[in-house]
Amino acid sequence: MPRAIYVLSLGVFAMVTSEFVVAGLMPQLADGLGVTVPQIGYLITAFAVAMAAGGPVLTVALMRLAPKTALMLLFAIFLAGNVLAATATGYGTMLVARVVTGVAAQAFFGIGISLTAQLTRPEVRGRAIAVVMNGLMLGTLLGLPLATVVGENLGWRAAFWAIGALAVVAALATLAGVPALAASADGGTFREELGVFRAPRLWLTLSTSTLIIGATFSAFSYFTPILTEVTGFDGGTVPLLLVAYGAATVVGNVVVGRLADRHTVPVLVAGLALNLVFLAAFAVLADLPAPALVAMLGIGLVGVTMNPAMVTRVQRAGNARPLVNTVHSSFITLGVILGSSLGGLVIETSGLRAPLWLGAGLAALGLLTVLPELLRRRAPAPVVQPCA
Repeated sequence: MPRAIYVLSLGVFAMVTSEFVVAGLMPQLADGLGVTVPQIGYLITAFAVAMAAGGPVLTVALMRLAPKTALMLLFAIFLAGNVLAATATGYGTMLVARVVTGVAAQAFFGIGISLTAQLTRPEVRGRAIAVVMNGLMLGTLLGLPLATVVGENLGWRAAFWAIGALAVVAALATLAGVPALAASADGGTFREELGVFRAPRLWLTLSTSTLIIGATFSAFSYFTPILTEVTGFDGGTVPLLLVAYGAATVVGNVVVGRLADRHTVPVLVAGLALNLVFLAAFAVLADLPAPALVAMLGIGLVGVTMNPAMVTRVQRAGNARPLVNTVHSSFITLGVILGSSLGGLVIETSGLRAPLWLGAGLAALGLLTVLPELLRRRAPAPVVQPCA
């Protein structure tokens, strides 16, 4: 595996740590900026919306640059956003900072994944994407807790300074470890880049990714209240359980990466089916600690870990260039927004188990978008009768 793949994973780790940091420091940010906790929650939404809507726009603006040049420019924008956050004296400034970092992070994912495709042979591309996506899994497992610890002990501004320092380290590693490739020779004009989106198959493939992530985040977003108020775990135990969930995502990501190239569609079908089972089991058995924990870890193994297979399928339906990859990342972000927002709505009407049932329903819809492709692949080829 080229060294540059591991360097790109470090960049993703920095971006994801920044994405999640607000969730870990909501009370401190509310006190420091003189606003309410719900208003701080809107910063999370703003970051996600900026990723989904702004990331593709920035990617288009960088299309003609060499990949390494584009990545270095994105690091600079990302660093500027974190410095702005660390020095923010008001809510408006913090909101702008979160939008800037969100747009830069999304474009980085798209260009980084496209560069991964350029650097690796097709038969190992899924495994390489899994290595890059380990930055996302480790951001959940280590980045969020570490940023939270820094913020709680040294203040919330220190957490953003620390993320800025991490971005500088990742940028220097990129400067040294990523080859200076020319801009992709198979790229076309902006109109030609958009032409790939006329294919209905690509839109169906993108919708599958949204449903996979939506199913997972409808549950993940509310693990803490479910585990404490329904399952009965002590509040001090829940962070350890979430670390175990993060470890499960790392393991699942490695396994899916090994299988994604040769068994893309079967892996997605199996992952969605298992996620449906785990989500439904969690909903039914949420009041029993042992089964609930097993179900939660199962969701970790087969939820966001589908990323390597999702990316491989999207690239085959479209192409491996930055715009397709960034738009795919936007559909993934849409899944986060969909799952977390709808999960909150169903809690208000049906209680804390409802997001788990919602996730099971979204996983079932995801299966419907991918099963036809699996059945087509398994259908026997028509027999051609010889002419008399």
